Amino acid sequence: MYNYRKVTDDLYWVGANEHRLALFENIHPLYHGVSYNAYVLLDEKTVLVDTADWAVGRQFIENVTAVLDGRPLDYLLINHVEPDHAASIQEVLLRWPDVKIITSPKAVILLHQFGFQIDAGQIEEVREGDTKCFGKHTVAFVSAPMVHWPEAMVTFDTTNGVLFSADAFGSFRALDGKLFADEFNFDQEWIDDARRYYTNIVGKYGPQVVALLNKAAKAVGLDNIKMLCPLHGPVWRKDLGYIIDKYTHWATYEPEEKGVMIVYASMYGNTEAAAEVLAAKLAERGVLNTRLYDVSSTHVSYLISDLFKYSHLVLASVTYNLGIFPPMHNFLADMKALNLQNRTCAIVENGSWAIRSGSLMRECLECLKHMTILDDGVTIASSLQSQNLPEMDALADALANSIKG
Repeated sequence: MYNYRKVTDDLYWVGANEHRLALFENIHPLYHGVSYNAYVLLDEKTVLVDTADWAVGRQFIENVTAVLDGRPLDYLLINHVEPDHAASIQEVLLRWPDVKIITSPKAVILLHQFGFQIDAGQIEEVREGDTKCFGKHTVAFVSAPMVHWPEAMVTFDTTNGVLFSADAFGSFRALDGKLFADEFNFDQEWIDDARRYYTNIVGKYGPQVVALLNKAAKAVGLDNIKMLCPLHGPVWRKDLGYIIDKYTHWATYEPEEKGVMIVYASMYGNTEAAAEVLAAKLAERGVLNTRLYDVSSTHVSYLISDLFKYSHLVLASVTYNLGIFPPMHNFLADMKALNLQNRTCAIVENGSWAIRSGSLMRECLECLKHMTILDDGVTIASSLQSQNLPEMDALADALANSIKG
């Protein structure tokens, strides 16, 4: 049974929701599902904007068929060729064999690499600055390289102000009947999933996102964008400044909030106890915006997400085989891989002999850009003792002064 929604005038959402997928890209946990968005424009010509993952292919095809209501499909506009959006292309070609494909030259290369059988005469390549008229609606194409694949582009409908933004402004979480961001309490229900999606999927490419935002502002004018239609998550028709501001913070690696994220690696609970003591001392100093995470039991995608949110980071790790505890070392590697920068950090190290985790974590942090490392670290021998408390107080003071300064 079809299940589509009207977006505006003659534009329809024909995507579908997925609840059975446990890991997005086989990496990131999905506890609330994910949506795969596609859109149909009914003009003098009919246009399908992107497709969907094959896991929801049946629902997607039923939705497209229902919206077309017997009309032929004239164009398939492909903004992004990643399989979660392109897997149903072959099915579209089988059902509407006369459809013309509009996409970027680099996308054509990837389509062939993925094995799609498409005649060259069926493809219309477009480049940045090109436009296409479908009747009442004229769209303009803006390239978006490395947001987050090299072939990606976004498409702006100059008639109604809709920006088909590909993976930009996307989010984890299924829509489940709703469609628009204003149909949710976004700041309570969605922002964490939106941040986790951006930081882990697109986070490495902050400069490219900034370039796209600047390019879009110049090419179409941000005030002319009336609606954001991403490939995952809700459609934005109100308060666009809210999500654009979030993206600006994330893309420039500027924290959203002043707060302290304490990530600890503990084998037998002693380093964990030290992290708890530090959190209590921060609270006594009026620093209440804190989060504690056990690096061993928290998926790294959540750690990365909150690290983009908070201004300060404390790494507390036991020494393991004369190195950093492996899950903590993996977290540091992900921070580097995702280009994390512009944070103030502090270090708590522990070990029973040859305590080296602190110096090694410092080396990792020094490899990142624009990171401030506080000199007030703490070294613990096996477990926190009374003689360590002045060091803990000094660290709490340094963090509190940095937060309030």
